[in-house]
Amino acid sequence: MSEVIKNRYDFVVLFDVENGNPNGDPDAGNMPRIDTESGFGIVTDVCMKRKIRNYVEMLKEEESGYQIYIKDNVPLNRSDAKAFEYLGIEEKDEKKIKELKKNNPELDVKVRDFMCRNFFDIRTFGAVMTTFVKANLNCGQVRGPVQLGFARSIDPILPQEITITRVAITTESDAERKGTEMGRKYVVPYGLYRVEGFVSANLARKVTGFSEDDLELLWQAILNMFEHDHSAARGKMAVRKLIIFKHESELGAAPSYKLFDEVKVSRKQGVEVARAFSDYEIVLPEKMPEGVTCICRE
Repeated sequence: MSEVIKNRYDFVVLFDVENGNPNGDPDAGNMPRIDTESGFGIVTDVCMKRKIRNYVEMLKEEESGYQIYIKDNVPLNRSDAKAFEYLGIEEKDEKKIKELKKNNPELDVKVRDFMCRNFFDIRTFGAVMTTFVKANLNCGQVRGPVQLGFARSIDPILPQEITITRVAITTESDAERKGTEMGRKYVVPYGLYRVEGFVSANLARKVTGFSEDDLELLWQAILNMFEHDHSAARGKMAVRKLIIFKHESELGAAPSYKLFDEVKVSRKQGVEVARAFSDYEIVLPEKMPEGVTCICRE
């Protein structure tokens, strides 16, 4: 594995959706998440992290050092078991665990470092590993160097509720009475979303060991997080631009909000309702603060 990153990064991701639901809200009948006051669409950080994890899992396929801790339908204890295998003990062997802790006061830290080395998403996003407490081990909360905010649409969205029919009747009794069943689905005709993120070289060095190889894999996963996640419900989703601000130092050379403010996205003149990415104009900063470089990837 390559060396730990030495530069701070801030980044902006622009992605869009066409005739799909980018992130359903279970508290609102699975309609697209929306800021009810302003009408802007929302996609949670949890949703995007899940897609990044899924891409890395698909690409690396359990490769050493790139396993995924938080997976669909996989209990966390199953991933925790790998740490006990590493220590050569059974989770239920409390006596042996107490002996190990007595002879090695830094055992909790040792287990935490093992989890960071072996699980890409812990090394990247961090994790709350309280499931070890039952075994008298406490990895605590690992704060990851990579953090994402909520994505918000550039313009207010107007979700459409579409009535659908299906011919697959559930039961024999229903089939005797009807030939179809009715249902509903929500779609956003078109929406361009923007999310901002941060990469802390300081946390990478002090806590998780997030490396240069990990960083490149993160950029690759962000650019491709929708390419292998297509479904009828999500419609057509794609990452359009990844704008990266690389600082020359570990702590950075400029406040992130000033860099983000320099990335301007607006509808082109004469476009009343955007229905495609080409309806928007993206303006990137022409002059950067000293010690910061802007990189645009598509």
